Amino acid sequence: MSLHDLVDAACALVPDRGRAVLGIAGVPGAGKTTLAEELVSAIIRDRGPGWVAHVPMDGFHLADVQLERLGVRERKGAPETFDAGGYAALLRRLHTETDRPVYAPGFERTLEQPIAGAMVVEPGARLVISEGNYLLLPDPAWREARAAMDAVWLVEGDDRVRVERLVARHERFGKTPDAAASWVATVDEANSALIRSQSDPPDRIVHNSPNGWRFSG
Repeated sequence: MSLHDLVDAACALVPDRGRAVLGIAGVPGAGKTTLAEELVSAIIRDRGPGWVAHVPMDGFHLADVQLERLGVRERKGAPETFDAGGYAALLRRLHTETDRPVYAPGFERTLEQPIAGAMVVEPGARLVISEGNYLLLPDPAWREARAAMDAVWLVEGDDRVRVERLVARHERFGKTPDAAASWVATVDEANSALIRSQSDPPDRIVHNSPNGWRFSG
């Protein structure tokens, strides 16, 4: 199965009038961002640069000052360290406000902080792709977010490769090898266990393999 099949499935969500939102969920390091970026690039080639937009959930990380206030900075990246309600509100706006630009926060990986208004969805965008770990959790705020999406796909892949990718990512953004491995083992994998044990069923499962993407559902 080729990326083209995934592009066709994503574009089929778009109505004759208005805009669709596709969510991509999965455990940390599963390949959500890679899939989102590959879909966006392929759709731009097919449909033009204004037809699709990419708005990750990462911009809704709470800033460190709020994590410290709540006493959860050491759990940064867990579900309670995101503004899930704000994310759901943005997704609803993306469906209804199609006559003007909609600005969204981004996330600066080097600073590890959200940046207000770093992204924009232009009025002509027909499809918005958004990825995040917790799009399928049953908590009310995350279910509000899912209700504002036309479909949610779940990415799955090889766990050994995923953990290696996570450790390398943390090292790339400043952690020592030991600190990176410890963070993955104690924080990222705890979040992975939560996602796997509690998530609602996705609309499709997309398998991230050395031979490319394939999907079911």
